Amino acid sequence: MDRRTAVLNELAQGLRPIGQGVAWFGALPAQDQFEVLRDLGGHCIQARATVEDGPESVRLAGIRATHTPAVLITRGQLAGQLTKIINLPHDERVKAFRLLVALLGVADKRRRERFCADGCTHAWHQLAAGTDTEAATT
Repeated sequence: MDRRTAVLNELAQGLRPIGQGVAWFGALPAQDQFEVLRDLGGHCIQARATVEDGPESVRLAGIRATHTPAVLITRGQLAGQLTKIINLPHDERVKAFRLLVALLGVADKRRRERFCADGCTHAWHQLAAGTDTEAATT
């Protein structure tokens, strides 16, 4: 698992504060931000996120239900909505980042409870709390 994927999973699992993730994301160049959002969308699909996860994800992300990413995530056909969220204008990216991290967290928690409760070999489920956060985001 590459370092970026580890950071995203640490954020989604609550092993790293979202404020730190937002600061890291905000400091990235525009192309890297797009790539992070694209990666997050893929991770959400892999974790089997559903439209039903949308409202809880919006709440956890701390964004308003009227913000564009929040509206999109609850409209159905999740894969298509994720594509729209990933391609939102630059001024919507931090909200999109917060939402997709929360969506990954909700979907992956459910997946861990259903399929990995007795243990698994998923590298992203073996992350240790107390990771060196400075090294992880550089």
